[in-house]
Amino acid sequence: MFITFEGIEGSGKSTQINLLHKALEKVHFDVEITREPGWGAIGNLIRKIILENPDLDLEPLAELSLFCADRAQHVKDFIRPMLNQGKIVLCDRFYDSTIAYQGFGRELNPEFVKQTAINSALGLCPNTTFLFDISVNTALSRIVERPGRNRIDDESFDFHSRVKSAYLEIARNSSNRVHLISGEEDIEAVHEQIKEILSKNYSIFSRLRKK
Repeated sequence: MFITFEGIEGSGKSTQINLLHKALEKVHFDVEITREPGWGAIGNLIRKIILENPDLDLEPLAELSLFCADRAQHVKDFIRPMLNQGKIVLCDRFYDSTIAYQGFGRELNPEFVKQTAINSALGLCPNTTFLFDISVNTALSRIVERPGRNRIDDESFDFHSRVKSAYLEIARNSSNRVHLISGEEDIEAVHEQIKEILSKNYSIFSRLRKK
């Protein structure tokens, strides 16, 4: 089972992925957490290039290529092997992020970015995606308060607005896979909503309701 977590910066997805990980382990599921970019040696190198160089004037097409290179290696070396072992994989961002950020935030050709992003997943599609929706104002206020800000965090209001709009479009077009959840709500309430969605849609998660 492959579950991805998406949303603009500050939407709370990283908090929720950790809560779900603990909840699944508590009822004896074999679970792995991962993220994009930043898994493994190649991923960490790409993450440093893309996110941790605030003065780097990176060509948007080069940025797209780096994200997709990271994903292809990530799928090949980690995600698919873990899934083949029967594990549940929780991933903080996947190809929906590339479509939203590079296709709309960076204003590259959306259809080209979509096909490139999906191809970089080597045929792998998430079983379920949780998309956390918050206002851009809320997102920016949360970003200011957290340590370790990166190049994407520091983008303009308009940039983050374009990304938010793109995510909502993805949710509309992929409603069977993408579950839209308000990230403005209480952390525990959001967590309970995630567990309820999983238990309703997949019988293997029914015991989440009891915990």
